[in-house]
Amino acid sequence: MKKLFNNYNFEFDKNERKLLKSYCTQVLKQISGNPKFFSEEKAFNSIIQKLNSSEETIKFTKDEKTKLSFQLRQNIDHIAKEMKKGWFIKKWIYKSLYNQYNNLFEKHFKN
Repeated sequence: MKKLFNNYNFEFDKNERKLLKSYCTQVLKQISGNPKFFSEEKAFNSIIQKLNSSEETIKFTKDEKTKLSFQLRQNIDHIAKEMKKGWFIKKWIYKSLYNQYNNLFEKHFKN
C-alpha cells in the first residue's frame, strides 16, 4: 500500500548541511547557464537557500527532494565506479567521499 502523504521535512546536522551545500554549489556550477537545466538550477538554488537558513527543520518540496536524491544517487554510483577502476591511492581518496554521500543518502533519502 502506498503512503498517502510523504514527509519532506529533514533535520540535517552541521556536517550534513555543509556537505549538501558544497554538493549543490558544485552541481550549480556544472549546469548554470544551460537553458535545458532551468528547473534543476531553480531547485538547487532553492535548496541552497533553505540550507543557509538557520531553521533546524528544512522543508523541501517534492521536486527538490526528488532532484536532490536522484543527483546524490547518481554521484554515489559514479564514485563507486571510479573506485573500482582506480588503484590504491584513488580508492583511498574516494572512499571517504563515498562513505559521506552514501551515509547521507541512506539516512535521509532512501525510501
